[in-house]
Amino acid sequence: MRHRLMLLDTASLYFRAFYGVPDSIRRADGAPVNAVRGLLDMIARLTTDYEATHLVACWDDDWRPQWRVDLIPTYKSHRVAEELSGAPDVEVVPDALEAQIPMIRRVLDLAGIAVVGAAGHEADDVVGTYASHAQLPVDVVTGDRDLFQVVDDARQVRVIYTARGMKNLETLTDAVVVDKYRVLPGQYADYATLRGDTSDGLPGVAGIGEKTAASLLGEYGTLDGLLAAAADAGSGLSASVRSKLAAAADYLAVAPAVVNVVRGLELPTLEQAGAQLHPVVGDSRAELEALATEWNLGGSARRLLEALDRHR
Repeated sequence: MRHRLMLLDTASLYFRAFYGVPDSIRRADGAPVNAVRGLLDMIARLTTDYEATHLVACWDDDWRPQWRVDLIPTYKSHRVAEELSGAPDVEVVPDALEAQIPMIRRVLDLAGIAVVGAAGHEADDVVGTYASHAQLPVDVVTGDRDLFQVVDDARQVRVIYTARGMKNLETLTDAVVVDKYRVLPGQYADYATLRGDTSDGLPGVAGIGEKTAASLLGEYGTLDGLLAAAADAGSGLSASVRSKLAAAADYLAVAPAVVNVVRGLELPTLEQAGAQLHPVVGDSRAELEALATEWNLGGSARRLLEALDRHR
C-alpha cells in the first residue's frame, strides 16, 4: 500500500459528529456519547476510503491564541462564552460535548492514533506544519475554509472538505480552489484577509468582497503586491481601491499573521508521534472493546478496529 498521510482537524470533526448524530445515544449512566461514536465512524470511513497509512489527529491546544487576539481583538470573539480577567477565554462548547472530549482522547489513545497539539497554537497550525513538510501525499480533513491555503498539487496535498456532510465530501485540489474562488490556494490567505471572514471575526477590507478580492489578486498576485501598487502613484490601481486599502491599513498590517497558518512549528516527526496506522492488539484492544460495551459505542468501535486491522 502506498503511504499516505491524513491530518484531521479534530475539533471540526467532533463538533460535526456531535450535531450530526442524535444525542439520544447515551451510556448506561446517561452521559451522551454521540460525538464519540460519530468521530470513530468518521475515522474508520475516512482512513479506509482515502487509503491513509498514517494519521494524526491535530488538536487545538489553544483554540484562540492570545498572540492572534493581540493582533486582531475580534478574532473568534463571537465564540467566547465569557471573558474573565486573567483567565483563558471560554469557548462556547455545549456541556454535552465538553463531557465527551476526555472520552474521545481516551479512545484515540487506546486505538494508537497519534494526537498532536502545540502550546499557544491551533490545530490549523499543526496541520499547516505537517502538510508543509511531510514527505508523503497528504489529505487534510476539515470543515474550515482557512485550510484551503495548504492545498498544493505539486506536493500532493489535498483537502477533504466536510462542510456539506460526510455523504457529500468534497476533495479540493488546485483546480477546485481556483474554480470556486478564482484564486490559487497559495493566494487563499490573502484573499480571506481582503474579503474577511465572519466565522473567524476577521473584518476584511470594507468595500472589497469576494469578486473584487479575487480580481485584485489575479492582477497583483499577492497582498504585498497589491499594497505596493497602492503605494505607487503611477500604478493603474483605481482611486477607490486605494482609498479602501488606506482606510484598512492598520488591519492589513497585522491580518496576514493571523490568517496564515503557521508552517514551522517544532512538532514530533510522524515516527515519533506514532502516526503509522496499525491494528490494536493486546491489552489496548481488550480495554477498548470493554469500553465500547461500557460506553455504548456500539458498532462504531468495532468499525474503527476493523479499519485499523487492515494495516497489518
